Amino acid sequence: MENKYCRVGTITPNVNARQTVSLLEYQYQNLMDKANQLKELNDQLGDYFENKAMQIKKILENLVP
Repeated sequence: MENKYCRVGTITPNVNARQTVSLLEYQYQNLMDKANQLKELNDQLGDYFENKAMQIKKILENLVP
């Protein structure tokens, strides 16, 4: 029996671009909703979620022409 090696922590890339874009759009919208809800309670946490959403938006802009 041969030894099989796997890389711990590696992931299989999602080759379906349509699914990737829709997942990123969902994450972006979810983070923006959280940011808007938390801005009233905790401004720093709201800013954190907003910054994460902006990072995802930049990725989306690079993926979608």
